[in-house]
Amino acid sequence: MTVSKRMTMQLGAAVILVSAFACARAEPEVDMAAYEQEILDWRADRLAHLVAPDGYLTQIGLHWVAEGRYTIGSAPENDIVAPATAAPVIGEFRVTADGVRLLVGDGVEVLQDGHPVDDLVLGADTSSHPVTVSHRSLAFSVIERAGKLAVRIRDYERPFVKDFGPIPYYDIDPGLRVTATLKPYDEPRTVAVDTVIEGFQQFPLAPGVAVFELGGQAYELEPTLSPDGLFFVFGDLTNRDDTYGAGRFLDTELPGDDGRLVLDFNKSYSPPCAFNDFSTCPVASLKNRLRIRIEAGEKYDPALHDAS
Repeated sequence: MTVSKRMTMQLGAAVILVSAFACARAEPEVDMAAYEQEILDWRADRLAHLVAPDGYLTQIGLHWVAEGRYTIGSAPENDIVAPATAAPVIGEFRVTADGVRLLVGDGVEVLQDGHPVDDLVLGADTSSHPVTVSHRSLAFSVIERAGKLAVRIRDYERPFVKDFGPIPYYDIDPGLRVTATLKPYDEPRTVAVDTVIEGFQQFPLAPGVAVFELGGQAYELEPTLSPDGLFFVFGDLTNRDDTYGAGRFLDTELPGDDGRLVLDFNKSYSPPCAFNDFSTCPVASLKNRLRIRIEAGEKYDPALHDAS
């Protein structure tokens, strides 16, 4: 059975067996100029996504809600206090078993897709119809994580976004662009992944383990399935000084029929929690903490973290 057929039948069940550019394997020569440009283009795209209106940097608040009523506005007596640019009372969120409903206060303008609304159910980001509404420079939406709901607030005119950057990176190292070979679990496994929020976990599907070799030593990582391929949350010894302490992320495509793919650590990047405190970032598991330094990809700069 081919790898792609097995992944289709087992929800993409896959383990990456990664080998470095070893002398024993005949790898094609790397066009360094083209490769460096590929990485620079990836970095530019990364920055563009971060500073976009729906990027991580516009996030200024995350408020977990249970069933009940929550007023929102800039006045300090509100249950959810918005920035001073908002109306004193924007309205009220009503949370029930059916979801989150926003009732807008009299004389307050709240827009959805440019049209005024006064009573609206906000579909969560996990629903088929997620909803975002705006009030002046602010935006509100609902996220759902493991059955729990939260109201996320963004500010599209946040000064932090306008002044952001540059992101520090290691020098590009083609030796940390490695070839991968698939070796799946018999069945995908649901794994409990800790997040930066104490007591809160995520439960994605892990297709297998990734075994790779660097410096003549074998290591293992466990990816999970993502909508676009495989997703790695990994830690390494650079987390102590140069990179974000909870680990970094890396995305790969699904393997081809021969079971091979490329795992490029030069495209490893920090989670959104490296930049603010309003995300539900997974952290690297003990299994995914490498006892080596992966000196490639994105570094961490505390000056680029803003929790205000």
